[in-house]
Amino acid sequence: MKIQIAFRASRRPEAQEALQRLTKRYGQCSEDEAEIIVALGGDGSMLEAMRRRFSDRKPVYGMNRGTVGFLMNDFEEDNLYERINKASKATLVPLRMIATDVHGERYERLAINEVSLFRETAQSAKLSIRVDGRERMSELTCDGIMVATPAGSTAYNLSAHGPILPIGANLLALTPVSAFRPRRWRGALLRHDAKVEFDIVEPNRRPVAASADNQEVRDIAHVSVLEDRSKPLTMLFDPGHALDERILREQFAF
Repeated sequence: MKIQIAFRASRRPEAQEALQRLTKRYGQCSEDEAEIIVALGGDGSMLEAMRRRFSDRKPVYGMNRGTVGFLMNDFEEDNLYERINKASKATLVPLRMIATDVHGERYERLAINEVSLFRETAQSAKLSIRVDGRERMSELTCDGIMVATPAGSTAYNLSAHGPILPIGANLLALTPVSAFRPRRWRGALLRHDAKVEFDIVEPNRRPVAASADNQEVRDIAHVSVLEDRSKPLTMLFDPGHALDERILREQFAF
């Protein structure tokens, strides 16, 4: 069955070349008119295409023309309509980050993978942590910390030795980056609907930046993170390569 497709491609030469071939073969329409968005590039391109769907919630089907491509399907020029029609769906729920900087300015951003806090200078960050209004740690000295979704648990969270979370696990991973004090703390698993709050200790002396995926806010004083179920997103995967299967395979990878 023919489908109205809007192709989006990264600036990589491989993605641009694929864009030219695919639009010549399947046509190109605007994102407003499209039934499906096809993203060409790597995982960054996929996340950018997904972020554009918060308003219309159209499904996104990715094909790897980048480096890692964990969130992408294999690139194949043939049978695109058939692949999309047979694709399985994965529903992702983003996190809403609300950050207040040292000047009192307030910023709201949505994250698909994780909300992360990182020190801006050679000075380590010092943070206090509250979960659902209750203080759980009065002071964490570290390079940073993140709250990761199941979809993001195999990304930077895994690199920081955080747990891999299956899709549909209804959990969030709270993972420190290079924790110094308490030295043995490795993070926590939280309910998906938990509200996590961070206060920066000495924010002017020890400046900290907060990022919702790659959307950064600098010199923050306070950050709250909460799941936003009003903004679900849909990704499409070829049969046998669904996101939950990929995440499961990652748990057995060496």
